[in-house]
Amino acid sequence: MYTPENGKIWLATGADRVYLEPSMANRHGLIAGATGTGKTVTLKVLAESFSELGVPVFIADIKGDVSGMCLPGCENKHIRRSIDTMGIEDFTYTLFPSRFFDVYGKMGHPVRTTISDMGPDLLARLLSLNETQSGVLRVVFRVADDLGMLLLDLKDLRAMLQHVADNANDYKIKYGNVTAQSVGAIQRALLTLEDEGGDVFFGEPALEIADWFDWDEEGNGYINILECQELFQHPMLYGTFLLWMLSELYELLPEAGDLDKPKMAFFFDEAHLLFKDAPKALLEKVEQVVRLIRSKGVSVWFITQNPMDIPETVLAQIGNRVQHALRAYTPNEQKAIRAAAKSFRVNPAFNTETVLQELATGEALVSVLDEKGVPTIVERANILPPRSSLNAVSPELIAHMVEISPLYEKYRDAVDRESAYEILGAKAEEEAYAAQMEAERKRAEQERIAAEKERLAAEKAAAKEQAAKEREQAARDREQAAKDKAAERERIAAEKAYQAELKKKEAEIKRLEMQAAKQKAAAKKKTTSALGKAVSSTANSVGREFGKQIVRGLFGTWKK
Repeated sequence: MYTPENGKIWLATGADRVYLEPSMANRHGLIAGATGTGKTVTLKVLAESFSELGVPVFIADIKGDVSGMCLPGCENKHIRRSIDTMGIEDFTYTLFPSRFFDVYGKMGHPVRTTISDMGPDLLARLLSLNETQSGVLRVVFRVADDLGMLLLDLKDLRAMLQHVADNANDYKIKYGNVTAQSVGAIQRALLTLEDEGGDVFFGEPALEIADWFDWDEEGNGYINILECQELFQHPMLYGTFLLWMLSELYELLPEAGDLDKPKMAFFFDEAHLLFKDAPKALLEKVEQVVRLIRSKGVSVWFITQNPMDIPETVLAQIGNRVQHALRAYTPNEQKAIRAAAKSFRVNPAFNTETVLQELATGEALVSVLDEKGVPTIVERANILPPRSSLNAVSPELIAHMVEISPLYEKYRDAVDRESAYEILGAKAEEEAYAAQMEAERKRAEQERIAAEKERLAAEKAAAKEQAAKEREQAARDREQAAKDKAAERERIAAEKAYQAELKKKEAEIKRLEMQAAKQKAAAKKKTTSALGKAVSSTANSVGREFGKQIVRGLFGTWKK
């Protein structure tokens, strides 16, 4: 409980009141204890006090049991006994300004960031990439930057990886070698992150950490509650968020030196789960932030079951400790109790190791830093009761509070503006369309060439057929000409033979006529008598008849 009269946080009451110095809160703190010993109550009392002090608060709510801070608490016998025992005056139940966030956007404002904001180095460390693969990832980011392509979500990074792999030879000389094996390894790691919900976490609008630094009208710091029940089931995504958040926080805040109070207080509930099997990159970043962020005015508190769950490099930076009861059923647990007891400045009034096992619920061993930064003697004290509700609120109420928040419109709808995925997709579509057009052009050209070849072949076949016909016709013509020539020769020969025969017959006729004339002349001379005359007359008749028969025979009028 913040006490304005002395400007301190009244945390617990034992033999005396135990106050936390706000100026020493940025030396960080630890709330530890076995299950059911009151760690969550201590967390809420501190968060309420910081809020009253005007310090915004962030809580990673693993179990979902701090959401009731947005409602006033209710009277019960345990709280009443604490109020009366510790002499708390003017105790009033009240609510505290609260906002809810959820990476998945189900139980609060969506929490998003971009691939570019995450950067290649953090992403490579988170994905546990080796040196070669990390170099390839840096090449991909550099190529995207040189080409003016935004990397906003996982599909942008996947598309860019594919683009660089497909054009590795073109980028080799300028950026270095990119192997398909390295790209494949990065893609597999991204697939794991995507399966855990990375496709929801990476995108726009990106969460502005500055929105957590906000106050209500009365000056109370807002309590920003991150719903982690589902998120924690996906350790890679949880680690991704924390790694991004711590990096952003460290880069956002300027150096502040020693302040009267922190700029913000961070509470990581169930921190033993955070450090168990956490990526090495996350552990390194947490250690770095815990060491360096003090000078930026940030108070970090870890809530866990056993102090030994926190790495020693982190424990060494913690100055404020609230240790609830520990159980010692095993040798390891006994060892943990001894180690926890030794971490406190000894109080001669009791045995710290023994008391650690005797503490009741709500009771704790408390040691904080005084004004000079010196750990106080450990005190056995009862933690003050919280004034907000101890019960988790309904999802319906959380949804209502999200809707009435001024951040609702800002983060409600995811925006998928043009980035590497869209640009490369459009380019791929253009190339595919150009390739399709080229293929169609080639196909049309091939069809034209085929048609031309077919036409030429048809013309060639037609010409060949025509030539064959012409050859056949020429052969027929030659044959007919030969026949005609032979017939002409035969005609001429027949004509010649006819003429020759005619001349022969004409010669024969002349010979016969001459012979007949001779015979006639001879007959005339020999026949002087009547008989002679008669014979002469008969001879003339025979001669004329014989001459007629010869003529008929020559001209085809011979009668048999």
